[in-house]
Amino acid sequence: MELGPFKIGQEASFSRTVTETDVVMFAGLSGDYNPIHVDKEYAKDTRFGQRIAHGILTTTYLSRLLGMELPGPGAIYVDQTLQFKHPVYIGDTITAKAIIKEVDTNRRILTLTTTCTNQEGKVVLAGVGRMMVPEEGGKI
Repeated sequence: MELGPFKIGQEASFSRTVTETDVVMFAGLSGDYNPIHVDKEYAKDTRFGQRIAHGILTTTYLSRLLGMELPGPGAIYVDQTLQFKHPVYIGDTITAKAIIKEVDTNRRILTLTTTCTNQEGKVVLAGVGRMMVPEEGGKI
């Protein structure tokens, strides 16, 4: 089934390396200063042995992918499920990937399988997102 240029099985991805600046800026933006994210001394005595990135920071890579690539500009989130599978560390390169698995032509909604994997190919985040897409050349 298709909806404009979108069809089942279509996919897109992009990668980004998590930096110290990303974590610090996200803490400031969100107000989440949990020491597991911002305190090196605290984090070294945790099960992770070092600081981890905010889980929600990782989800922003999905937002960027869906909002800018597939389905892209003009589309809006309807909902997103999230399962945090493994920690993301500063310096990890995360690849966000989306694959269209359902197309609702009547409601103009795409359902996409969404994943984030690290540089070792380990899935760190998995879920399903639903995006409303505009009519061709139009707006929502």
